[in-house]
Order: sequence, then C-alpha cells, then structure tokens
Amino acid sequence: MRRVRSVLPRPVLPFLPVLPVVAVVVLLGLPVAPDSAASPADAASGLLVLCALGHAVLRARRPLTRTALMVFGLPVVGIAVAAAGAMTAGDAITGLARYVQVFVLVPVAVLLLVRDRRDIRPVLWSLVGLALWQGAIGVKQYLTATGASYQGANIRAVGTFGPSDVMGMANVVALGIVAATGLALGARERRQRVVAALCALALLLPLALSFSRGAWIATAVACGAQLLLAGLRRAAKVFAAAAAVTVVLVGGFGVGATALEERLTSITQVTDAPDQSVIDRYTMWAAAADMWHEHPVSGVGLKAYPAHRDGHASLALSSGSDTGGAGQAFRRQPLLSPHNMYLLVLSEQGLLGLLTVVGSWLALLLLALRRMRRTGGRLRAVGLPVCGLLLWQLVNFAYADIGGPSTIITAVCFGLASWWALTDGETTAPATESAAR
Repeated sequence: MRRVRSVLPRPVLPFLPVLPVVAVVVLLGLPVAPDSAASPADAASGLLVLCALGHAVLRARRPLTRTALMVFGLPVVGIAVAAAGAMTAGDAITGLARYVQVFVLVPVAVLLLVRDRRDIRPVLWSLVGLALWQGAIGVKQYLTATGASYQGANIRAVGTFGPSDVMGMANVVALGIVAATGLALGARERRQRVVAALCALALLLPLALSFSRGAWIATAVACGAQLLLAGLRRAAKVFAAAAAVTVVLVGGFGVGATALEERLTSITQVTDAPDQSVIDRYTMWAAAADMWHEHPVSGVGLKAYPAHRDGHASLALSSGSDTGGAGQAFRRQPLLSPHNMYLLVLSEQGLLGLLTVVGSWLALLLLALRRMRRTGGRLRAVGLPVCGLLLWQLVNFAYADIGGPSTIITAVCFGLASWWALTDGETTAPATESAAR
C-alpha cells in the first residue's frame, strides 16, 4: 500500500497545531476598517476555538486540569452575573461574548493547541514580527506626518489600527519588545540572542512615537522584571544598552524630543496644570469608584459604565477626545470607559467580578512565577517571555481596558501564560504523540 505524502512542507508539520494561533497574530497586521470593533483576527479567533475543540476531541482525553477549570470557570460566573444586570439584552449579549472570548475561550484554545516549548517559540516570534511591521508603519507615519492627530500635527504612530484604536499599535509594539527581551535573555544560541536583542532595541523607537504613557510604564516594569529574573549582571548590561539607544535617538537625533518630554511630564501632573487627557482619566476613575460604592456587590452591569458616567463624574470631564489623521476625518470620540480595566470590572461587575475575573488573572501570575522558580534550563528560557507578557498585561490594565480590534492580542497572551502556569510538565501532549513527532 502506497503511503500518502503530506502536501505541507516538512518543517511546517511539527508546528501544525499551533499555526491557528500564529494566524490570529499575523492577521492583526491587516488594516482595520474605520469605526469597526472587530477585525479579521477576531474571525480567526473563532476558527482557533473550533480547532482547539477538534484537537481535544481527537485526543480523546480530558483537556483541562482541575486547576485550569477553576481558573477559567470562576470568571464565567462573575461575568454571567454582571450580564444579568445589564441595562439591555443587547449589552448583556455583546458584553458577555467579548469577556468570555478574551478571558476564557481564546486562552483555553491556546492552552490546548500549544503542546510544548517548541510550539511557544513560533508564537513569540510572530508577536515580534507583528510588532516590527506595525512599528515600521508607525515610524513612517511620524516622519511623513501621516499619523494620528497629536497636539495639532498628524505625528502620532498608530500603525494600521488608526486613530479609533489609538492604543493598538502601542500595545502590539510593547508586547513585541517584551517577547523579544525574553527571547534574548533565555536563548542559548548566540545568533538568536543577538537577533532578539536587536529587535527589542529597534522597537523602542515606534513605542516612543506612540506617545502612550501606559504602554511605556508597563513595558519598563515587564522588561525590568524579566531582567531581574535572568540575573543582575545581565540586567545591568541591557539597561545600559537601552539607555544608550534612547539617548542617541532622542538626544542625538532629536526624535520627538519635545513631544516626549511633555508626555512624560504629564504622567505626574495631576494637580499642577495637567493636560485635559490626564484630567479626564482621573475624573473617569473617580466616577467608576463612585459607581462601585452605590453597587458594591454586582456593579452597575456589563457595558453600563457610559450610561452611569455623567451621573457620577465631575464637571471637569470633557465631552470626548479629539481623533483624526491616519486617513480618517476629524471626529469627537466619546469617553465610554474609565481606561482602567480594574476599575471597569469593579464598577460594572462589583466585588463579585473583582474576585472572580481579576482573581483568575492574579492566580495565573502566581502560578506562572511559582513555575519559574521551580524550573530551569530550556524550559525556563520559554517562561521568561511568557511571564513578561502576562505581567505587561496586568500592569497595562491600570491605564487601559479591553476594546477595539487589538484586544485579541490580549487573549493570545493570556493563553500563553495559561499554558505556562497550568501545565506541570514540559509538554501537554501524551508520550505517544511526542514520540510520533
């Protein structure tokens, strides 16, 4: 009997189960339609879930451990209760679907499809590649004044996400820096260390030109934690190299020096003549806290923050933020969330949501760090970038929340962190499957 040959190239076959995850990341490089909350990557995430379901059925074994069921089951309870308190049925359905997609379905799908550390590397490098692509577009937008509007000039780097998702490129580039930093610190091959380090340094420029203060802070914290986990001596060298690149770009060439200085200064200007964006941010934070005080247990309901905002915000809050440029006309963007994921969960889902949803994130972080302490060698080299991605998300949630086409990258990062935190061995595949590979 003749053996049927595969039509796929031999180097692709070992990574076949994880290709749907890579496809979701790659599709984020496509342009997004204006005023669209979805993207081709969102559609691909649905196929990703179906592939994971089929993979679990074919393997004919229990796909999740008890710990994993607990970590992913608790958020569903909190989200469902908050959906029951939504103002309309439409808000309940869309809010429930989005939360479950980002924090349950896609992470579980990634957890099921990633089998071992060899499957993690293509996903991490796809994150770096996506960041380089979006970052190159962002730098071009700054140099040619074709980016989003910022202080009267179209110089803000937003990549293909446009001004309607102004944080999209910043998030993607920042995650690329974190992934590249972890790969550089954990790689044993000198060539891979050099390539990853150069990618991380190259991405610093588009991250700076995004003018995203929250992404700057989260990146500094995540990369700093990775460096400390890798060793103090190596951390000192990398910090020195990053500082030198920053001095050359900003001090030597003057790349966005004035705008960057103003943006950095505005982080701490809360009472001393802050800009309007800072005023709006803290006013919306206060409004979210006030909503929670009135509805402490279950919150005001999913997607109900905009309806209750004006009744709890002070007169200092503006009517919206100005957006434009990057191929889109000027428009007034309404402020529909507090731009703080923890306060958004607290205001819309109350203490129940905080304990179930945010509690699952903290459980993942603790389990991931515990595994980092217990493992070493090549497996620890994979844990460095994965833990960095999770830490970046949790820090960035203090300055941002989910929303927009770039949100799906958050789900992928939670999925990678879930594989690292919730699997005990080097691989999730049975021994016979690993031998067959």
